[in-house]
Amino acid sequence: MLDSTKPVRVGIDGVSYSLTHVPDLVRYGSKPLRELRARPALSAELAKRLRDFPAATAYAPHQVYIGNVAPEKLRDLPQPWYEKLIEGATAQGRFGDLVDQNKFYALLAGADQFDLASFDEKWFQAHAAKHAIGRAPRLRSLNDIQALCEKGALPLHSADQLIGAFESAHEEDASLAADVLLENLAGKVSAAHSLRLVLKQIRLKPDDIDFVISCSEEAVGDRYNRGGGNLAKAIAEDVGCGNAAGCDVKAFCAGPMYALVQGASMIQSGVAQKVAVVAGGSLAKLGMKFESHLKKNMPVLEDVLGSFAVILSAAKPGQVSIRLDSAAFHPVRAAGSPQAMAEYLAEKPLAKLGMKLTDVDRYGVELHNPEITVPSGSGDVPRTNYLTLAALAVMRGQIQKHQMEDFVRARGMLGYAPTQGHIPSAIVYLGHAMAALESGAIRNALLIAKGSLFLGRMTQLSDGCSFLVDRNEG
Repeated sequence: MLDSTKPVRVGIDGVSYSLTHVPDLVRYGSKPLRELRARPALSAELAKRLRDFPAATAYAPHQVYIGNVAPEKLRDLPQPWYEKLIEGATAQGRFGDLVDQNKFYALLAGADQFDLASFDEKWFQAHAAKHAIGRAPRLRSLNDIQALCEKGALPLHSADQLIGAFESAHEEDASLAADVLLENLAGKVSAAHSLRLVLKQIRLKPDDIDFVISCSEEAVGDRYNRGGGNLAKAIAEDVGCGNAAGCDVKAFCAGPMYALVQGASMIQSGVAQKVAVVAGGSLAKLGMKFESHLKKNMPVLEDVLGSFAVILSAAKPGQVSIRLDSAAFHPVRAAGSPQAMAEYLAEKPLAKLGMKLTDVDRYGVELHNPEITVPSGSGDVPRTNYLTLAALAVMRGQIQKHQMEDFVRARGMLGYAPTQGHIPSAIVYLGHAMAALESGAIRNALLIAKGSLFLGRMTQLSDGCSFLVDRNEG
């Protein structure tokens, strides 16, 4: 039994983040795929608005994501960020990197155990071979690639050039269709890349990991078991974590937070010693709001796959840690209003620790990039969340109404995460929270994620999970 008189902490050994820039896969995002089939003329317009890799690298929110710019500095940078690019920006960051499309194709080929992907041999040798790891890619002539596409394979492009094809695994199984398998393999590849990054950062061997939890959003399976999953074990295998078992945790956008709580609980209970929590990018969400960006003459900003990896182990003195005794969930009985979310995921867990809303130095919430969401009419999601917390603080007499903006500015930040569902929901801030805690800039941070369970048409419920991170001074 846990000692309720002592804080219950599990250490965070490392965090990595990566963005994979795949402009030529935007067309296979769920929304663009449907719209382009209905209106083929959109294809040319979309192609004109796709960014190149240097523009994606120099985009300020991306630089925040990989750790080269602090979130608090984002509001001071000139906007629109997609026009006011950061000079001298690099693809390597404090927490991770940006991966270009050629490298992604090479990683995809190396992780493809069932020969689903084929690449033009001349193109691959010229552009991707230097990035190849894992299995040898299936290389063909361009004529063979074209023949595969004529038979129904998914064309793979680099700019206007056909360079590969991606085949289905079964003609009659929708779960093994080419677009679904490409989505799943992209999730696997991007998550594996982030896991390799964090292991390198903290100088940990893959064999030191004994459990991997994946919280990506893909439904990996076949027609008899559509969401059977265990992408985690596939990722562990790809990275060489030979001693690891694994499983998937699903909770829509709140999945990463649940996965971290479960991973930390495994450490605390002694079931595992080193747990990796990972997630890959969601290909289905590429270009979700592309139409509104086209209408406003903007570049298509949803052109990256977001991924991350976190390593957990027993907390050490002075280490940034998850406070398991602060972990909170949104119960079935709770109403779905924003106030109820704030009460159950912020106020109540803090009360367990004898803290008020104003005792938290920084809140990590749904940090969607407003430059993506505002043009489409979805609003500024982080600001809405911060105002809800500030309003609750007013209701509890912890601040005055005229202090709400000060609360938002001091304890919040602008959003900078791509609209990848599980990626923006709090987890994207963990790396920056660790850096701020280690430097002494903040004493603590409360991470809050919400999940949209109703999207699956099985319930009307929303969901959520939260926990506090601080330094282990005990």
